[in-house]
Amino acid sequence: MEVRVGERLLCLAVLSSVFFVDSVLGKYVKGIINTKEDWVFLTRFCFLTDFGRLDFRFRYPKSRCCQNILLYFDDSSQWPAVYKRHEKNCYQKEAVLRPENNQVINLTTRYTWSGCVVEGDGNEEVLSCVGGRSFRSVRERWWYIALSKCGGDGLMLEYEMKLSNGQSFWTQHFSADEFGILETDITFLVIFSLVFLLSCYFAYNLKGRQLLHTTYKMFMMAAGVEVLSLLFHCVYWGLYARDGVGNGSLKLLGKLLFSVSFLVFLLMLILLGKGFTVTRARISHSGSVKLSIYMTVYTITYVILFIYEAEFFDPGEVLYAYDSPAGYGLMGLQLLAYVWFCYAVLVSLKHYPEKQPFYIPFFTTYTLWFFAVPVMALIANFGIPRWAREKIVNGIQLGIHLYAHIVFLVITRPSAANKNFPYHVRTSQIGILLSSPKAGEGAESFPHHAYGNGSFLGDSQPNFTELFSIQSDPVKTVEETVARKGPEVPRNSEQKIITTAADLTAILPTPPPPIPPRPATRSPPLPPRLPSFTEYFSMQSGGGGGGGGGGGGGFGTKA
Repeated sequence: MEVRVGERLLCLAVLSSVFFVDSVLGKYVKGIINTKEDWVFLTRFCFLTDFGRLDFRFRYPKSRCCQNILLYFDDSSQWPAVYKRHEKNCYQKEAVLRPENNQVINLTTRYTWSGCVVEGDGNEEVLSCVGGRSFRSVRERWWYIALSKCGGDGLMLEYEMKLSNGQSFWTQHFSADEFGILETDITFLVIFSLVFLLSCYFAYNLKGRQLLHTTYKMFMMAAGVEVLSLLFHCVYWGLYARDGVGNGSLKLLGKLLFSVSFLVFLLMLILLGKGFTVTRARISHSGSVKLSIYMTVYTITYVILFIYEAEFFDPGEVLYAYDSPAGYGLMGLQLLAYVWFCYAVLVSLKHYPEKQPFYIPFFTTYTLWFFAVPVMALIANFGIPRWAREKIVNGIQLGIHLYAHIVFLVITRPSAANKNFPYHVRTSQIGILLSSPKAGEGAESFPHHAYGNGSFLGDSQPNFTELFSIQSDPVKTVEETVARKGPEVPRNSEQKIITTAADLTAILPTPPPPIPPRPATRSPPLPPRLPSFTEYFSMQSGGGGGGGGGGGGGFGTKA
């Protein structure tokens, strides 16, 4: 029968010396163990002080008796004292447990609380153990469940466990360090949805004024992807709250979208710092190459972090994503991006000092954002208790992202009261700048202008300044029009069109000869002076008297 049980479970085993768990964080876990080891780790869970509960079902061949379930908690004298301590044998690892705390469940019929009974399975007998445990402690604690059979011939066990905290939908299947994550994600999903809808409304107004630039579209993309990320996270945690298992693919997809949103927003900040769409129409070739390399390295590092977290994180330890070589690499890249951001903003302000009302608050607020991520990672690694880390970090991380999006939404709102509005060149003008004859000599730079919100008269007033503006897109340049309408036009060395006077005598009819003046025999008498209307016929310039010397002073000059 031992062979039959082994064959039945072998198809689910990963390796003969490695145990398999469907969900390490799972509040409903099941799997099998078939190993030569005499002590292995199963899973962990953070229980509440009074409502923690473990319900289990274990099954193994009676010939492999007797095996024990060991319950360790996170005190330094317990789990940290035995896990990954290769110098300790199985007996020493069992010795740290306190029997008076019922931390050992002996899976035999002699131990009543184990709930074990002998069942027949063909020609072999198996031990089937069904029971439970309640957990009480002075605070929320991490509990670690292990299996042992000291001095035996290895372990073979089929197990199924349900770990819960109370009976509420919001707490039952959640570990204590995950309490509030679902509620937090739902709240931020609603807020980010409002931010995205508001950005769409602003984009509609900007498009009507031809000020919807690429950087603002990148902001909208980052906000939209953030909403999708939170939506997938909410669906995952909702399913998890229902059955304690969830769908790991949804959580992974949510994390990927969260990273994409972060990378798009980071790229947008660097581009704005370099003046793209604010002081210049395009980035130089060398700048584009540097940005491409940087973002590629950043993306690869993120991928490595995901792989490292999935494949190399030890389920026997409570770890944080940034507590890894890839995580520290991301923090270093974040600081490098901040240095680049500072240099770009300073250069932009040097050449366009009139943009200070935008760049000074922009630089100040996002300096806090650049440092928030590394500081949060360090605090999470070294300052937050492990039994509360995940829910606190989740809230802080979402708060940092919300802060960044709201700040950008405020400083780019299309309103006449906004003195920080960055854009002043319309999208239809950029094509003219790039197609000008001097485009290769730095024509990507915009003309100096303080703001582009001078025409924002408010939502309640019509915008008469743009009533007669031409909104056609694209706008044709003078050179394109001339090239289509006629032959090549001569130009001088400064690329200006040369105009000449044409002889039209061959086209127009001959004008009549002028009428010769009749000689005056006698000057007519002067009209009588009318004092009441003198000012209507007088010359109001002081220089009019000089011209009357030849005309006999027919009109007087009023002083």
